[in-house]
Amino acid sequence: MGMKNLGMLLFLYLVTPTTFVAADQTLIQKTCRSTLYYALCMSSLKSDPTSLTADTKGLAAIMASIGAANATATSTYLSSQLPTSANNNKNNSNRTKLIRQCSEKYAFAAEALRASLKDLAEETYDYAYMHVAAAADYANVCRNGFKVFPTVAYPATLRRREEGLKRICRVVLGILDLLGW
Repeated sequence: MGMKNLGMLLFLYLVTPTTFVAADQTLIQKTCRSTLYYALCMSSLKSDPTSLTADTKGLAAIMASIGAANATATSTYLSSQLPTSANNNKNNSNRTKLIRQCSEKYAFAAEALRASLKDLAEETYDYAYMHVAAAADYANVCRNGFKVFPTVAYPATLRRREEGLKRICRVVLGILDLLGW
């Protein structure tokens, strides 16, 4: 009798994790299908092992954290692009001003995404939505700053980073829509 129970426990131990993972993978897939960027959502959530045990709110938090890390990395990158010595060239001065402003905007975007994590924890989904939308808009503000100085080109690297952050934010917004607030 004891060996039979031990065999059953061993069987349950081996089968149960697979069953839970399959169910969690299903939730991730279902959640990502509700977003505009399924592949981005899937790859991002799969990169975080905690997504396998997260509910929908937890998946939103994981994506918001990824967005905050993305925005912080962009802010840091932009700061590293600032010249270390003064240059009297007016075009370079305008570029420096824009890069500095963009670095600040991306830092604000990261802050807004971190605020959305607090909102998710408190289940104030309307505020979470507002903070995520604001984070995406900070990237727009950066790009629009370059329109003021048409002689300063908007860097291709920054264009890619902007699009990446905005896509991450759209994924978060899609997940927030599932929370039924």
